[in-house]
Amino acid sequence: MARLRHRIPIRLRHHWKLVAACVAFLAACYGVFGSGTVRPYVTSVRTASAGVVVRDLAGSKELFDAAAPHEVALTFRDEGYQDMLAEYFKDGDKKYVEADLTIDGTTIPSVGIRLKGNSTLQGLTWKGQTRPRTTSGRGNQPEGFRPPGGEPPEGFQAPENGRQEGARRRGGPGGELKAEEPENLPWLISFDEFVEGRRYQGHSQLAVRPAMGSAAVLNEAVAIALVGAAGEPSQRSAYASFSVNGRRSAPRLVVEYLDEGYAERLGDGVLYKSLASGSFTYQGEDQTAYADDFKQVNLVGQRDVQPVIDLVRWVEQASDEEFASGLAERLDVVSFARYAALQNILLNHDDMAGPGHNYYLWYDVGTKKFRVISWDMNLALRGDATAGPDDAIGRRRPDDRAARPGQGEQPGQQARPPAGRQQDAQRPGGARGGGHALKERFLKDAGFKKLYEREHAALTRDLLAGGTATALLDQALKAYGLNAGADRAKAAEEAVDLRTTLETRAESLAG
Repeated sequence: MARLRHRIPIRLRHHWKLVAACVAFLAACYGVFGSGTVRPYVTSVRTASAGVVVRDLAGSKELFDAAAPHEVALTFRDEGYQDMLAEYFKDGDKKYVEADLTIDGTTIPSVGIRLKGNSTLQGLTWKGQTRPRTTSGRGNQPEGFRPPGGEPPEGFQAPENGRQEGARRRGGPGGELKAEEPENLPWLISFDEFVEGRRYQGHSQLAVRPAMGSAAVLNEAVAIALVGAAGEPSQRSAYASFSVNGRRSAPRLVVEYLDEGYAERLGDGVLYKSLASGSFTYQGEDQTAYADDFKQVNLVGQRDVQPVIDLVRWVEQASDEEFASGLAERLDVVSFARYAALQNILLNHDDMAGPGHNYYLWYDVGTKKFRVISWDMNLALRGDATAGPDDAIGRRRPDDRAARPGQGEQPGQQARPPAGRQQDAQRPGGARGGGHALKERFLKDAGFKKLYEREHAALTRDLLAGGTATALLDQALKAYGLNAGADRAKAAEEAVDLRTTLETRAESLAG
């Protein structure tokens, strides 16, 4: 017995009581829980392991090569699509549907697709009914919804005929969207939703933009390209012929999504997406309080949203003197001045201060500074082309043609929030109605305003007066025409209007 005792390691003999206690605890756990599996619950959709690339598909050609035609085709079961629509029309949830995807001849099975957009989907109809915007945007029974094959919910009253017809005409900014025509809807394609770790040419997601009532959405393609030409982080895009279950649409603009792969290309840092449901308002140190404000894109489980909370708190609480002296320690102020100038030059009323809060925050862990990244430029280059650097950019009616001198809203006007949301627009951080504390304080400060004016003048000279914008328009028009189903005549008409907008913009800002 003594010999056996000496074969046990000395450390184990010294701590035998602790070992015995652990064994007893495990035995008790087995007696209580049995052999059942304990399943952890997490608050994030993607875990830290989701960033690990298992397979990166090369494809047959570079997706964003504008000099080549492209083809994108989706195939999915109608049952899953109908279930997705029922859930969206009931709760506003955008559920993924499993589909097979073919890009430029490369077939990729079991991708995830879901509806993409907020204001774009406001006029979406399904079986003749619309889903008007609700107060909170989530969780409320939408007005006008009737479950398929069932009775309407208690208290349901169908919209008046005039309101139904108005929604059908509206159909999102500039056009009508019908669920029965999935080939015309805006889609988000996820390569790793059902197959973990899969990417396509480095992308885990791609956005397929809607036509927005135009043939080629040249305004968005040119605006995206101009942001990149300004030296700011932008997205790559390309036109592609597009079909869903054999139903072909006109060529669609496919846009790079700001996903984990995009964040990796930016460098060592964390990418945060601003959500349309949120605001730039300090709500305490509890990170769960910001779930409706920001979504962390990469390094989930390794980093968190605390840097954003610190920035929001500081912007809200800093005195004017502290803001002027300390902002450069927290924000790339030159890049931000360029961002603000670009939004004005490109007539984009729906930027970080717009109703959709369309922007991303990039946090560089080395410099510990933020950078604001442009996103969702579908409403750019559609406002008053004579607006000046200090004028608020208003929203023109969606059915107006491209802005000419005197068209659209007058300089200085800002689109008013819808009734019932004007109070939200006055919140310090900017809520659903628009406004953003960071941008407003930046432009209010005399020193940062001079920086903004310097960058505005330089970008006007380089992008507009130098002919860069019109050259990018020519490239976009040519790229669109390469694809099957292109309406070249209508696209050429749109190009004439957009060229007029760009030329008027250059002349108006030259002084």
